[in-house]
Amino acid sequence: MPSAHDPNQNHLLAALLDAEYDRLSPHLELVPMLLGDVLYESGGKMQHVYFPTTSIISLHYLLEDGGSSEIAGVGNEGVLGISLFMGGNSTPSRAVVQTSGHAYRLKSPILMEEFNRAGPVLRLLLRYTQALITQMSQTSVCNRHHSVEQQLCRWLLLTLDRVPSNELTITQELIANTLGVRREGITEAAGKLQHAGYISYRRGHITVVDRDGLEDKVCECYSVVKKEFARLLSDVKQR
Repeated sequence: MPSAHDPNQNHLLAALLDAEYDRLSPHLELVPMLLGDVLYESGGKMQHVYFPTTSIISLHYLLEDGGSSEIAGVGNEGVLGISLFMGGNSTPSRAVVQTSGHAYRLKSPILMEEFNRAGPVLRLLLRYTQALITQMSQTSVCNRHHSVEQQLCRWLLLTLDRVPSNELTITQELIANTLGVRREGITEAAGKLQHAGYISYRRGHITVVDRDGLEDKVCECYSVVKKEFARLLSDVKQR
């Protein structure tokens, strides 16, 4: 009977050539990712990188007054820890588990050894990094120019793209913290989407009933991010 967990559930690991995968796979450690777990603190040294399979990690920028908002999310399409191979070895953001599940953890020196071979792994990770930077840039624009309702639609669709279900376990307060807006704003936006028949909401759970409706309602930021990931990684073959 096949295992429920497989490194190839992560799109980057699945895109590795056999030689690179064979070098890395003995060092991949399956780890549980619990809601609210902090994987990196701002300024902390990175001991590991993480390849999510069924979990989603939220990158938050922290302000001096204690406020924060999400600058990007990382799910089964990517890897947490780009600062390591970009030369910084630390990041000003905090990485928190947004959706519980699992990920494969890899010690930083092992990834850097493979990255420094300057072969397919380097090219793959740099392409992913460019796509992640696009996500960060578009999130910044969205938070400044679009309504809370549009931001919520964008966040819901990006989250759905990374999970196998249309039901999300998350509170409105956590969504508000993620988007950096007031909880009342999320309550109002979620109420409008529920009234329109796009979502069904009960405390701690959101079910997307009409994805097409959300896609009609969302701002262009969602499609910009999705198209850039597709453009940069579409020719990467999965093993």
